[in-house]
Amino acid sequence: MTKRLLLGQTLGFSGNPFTDDWADAVAFDSGGGVLIAGDRIAEVGHAAALRAAHPDAEVTDYGDALISAGFVDAHMHYPQTAMIASWGKQLIDWLNTYTFPEEARFADKAYADRIAGRTLDLALAHGTTTLASFCTIHHESVDAFFEAAAQRNMAVIAGKTCMDRNAPDNLRDTAQSAYDDSKALLEKWHGVGRASYAITPRFSPTSTPDQLAALGALWAEYPDCLMQTHLSEQLPEIAWMRDLFPQARDYLDTYEAFGLLGPNGLYGHAIHLDPREIDRLAEVGAAVVHCPTSNLFIGSGLFDAAGLAQRGIATGLATDTGGGSSFSMLRTMATAYEVAQLRGVALHPSQLIWLATEGSAAALKMRRQIGHLGVGAMADITVLDLASTPAIAQRAERAMDIWDALFPTIMMGDDRAIRDVWIAGRRAG
Repeated sequence: MTKRLLLGQTLGFSGNPFTDDWADAVAFDSGGGVLIAGDRIAEVGHAAALRAAHPDAEVTDYGDALISAGFVDAHMHYPQTAMIASWGKQLIDWLNTYTFPEEARFADKAYADRIAGRTLDLALAHGTTTLASFCTIHHESVDAFFEAAAQRNMAVIAGKTCMDRNAPDNLRDTAQSAYDDSKALLEKWHGVGRASYAITPRFSPTSTPDQLAALGALWAEYPDCLMQTHLSEQLPEIAWMRDLFPQARDYLDTYEAFGLLGPNGLYGHAIHLDPREIDRLAEVGAAVVHCPTSNLFIGSGLFDAAGLAQRGIATGLATDTGGGSSFSMLRTMATAYEVAQLRGVALHPSQLIWLATEGSAAALKMRRQIGHLGVGAMADITVLDLASTPAIAQRAERAMDIWDALFPTIMMGDDRAIRDVWIAGRRAG
């Protein structure tokens, strides 16, 4: 078995910096190393000790670059890649004007293949090694995404998006076809290689009660799968939900009533939550996903990352491409910092990196498998150049510690900051 030794500054986590003292949660070594054996991390330690213990390992020395777990994008829409940064609409108008016409193109397998490959290559270029994506109603879109990920040996989560109302005719399925198609795709892809299937109602306003019930029944048959959807993204959306579901106690109840609330539930946005919703998410162990660039781009609101973390709710971080305006998890971390500032909280750099790695992995129920720079985890690794541009370099020169050096890259970094990416123990690209 080939052994590879990566040397540089290493940053991992032994705890959660939102609920523990961040200084106790962090494992940092300014002269560290990561030993890869096959596709997994075999050891993390001091460079000199690892060199001495493994003289036969192939060495890649990154100098003072920072070796981190690969970034994990916990909520995005790969079919929206080509329409990212489309001007001027809030959620419902934005869906009708931009999203639905683009998603209709994914009945064409060749087009779906092209966009799936483009999305994953853009993700890798920005240091993202795992994505959880919504597809379209077309099975071709699901196959294209999983096939493209398998070619790159990436861990991904995805599912057919189900909608049987309030969408164009060519993007609607039915309660029965949503169940049948989702089940067939789940049985085809879930657990194959590094693929995981997620049952995927877009959001309750685009599914009838019959469809939500059908997908709830499917989830009951396959409870180990994730179920991903959207929750409480915008106030007009919530008002629309109340018109469509007058009997519901709140937005979360439109899922709970149909068997779509559980520990493997993944709820994107979750900005405007009522107290009952927060209590129920915490009680069942469900996860939420913070999509800060999207939330600002389409004017949704300010997610309470610190408050929900204190309630023990697993929280991931996501680009929400293409509602989000960047493919970069660095840019996403920067916007998460800015959103928290508007809520009166200054997130520490350790908390931002944790959200993009360990936090997202935990939300996806893949803790210690991905997003983790530790023994036994898959060797999905991102190496950051902390002086990637003149502006960042001149600021980093004044750094007093690793956080002072890392924060400028979080706030100003882009794909130029990605020195290298490793997927399952092999250099990407």
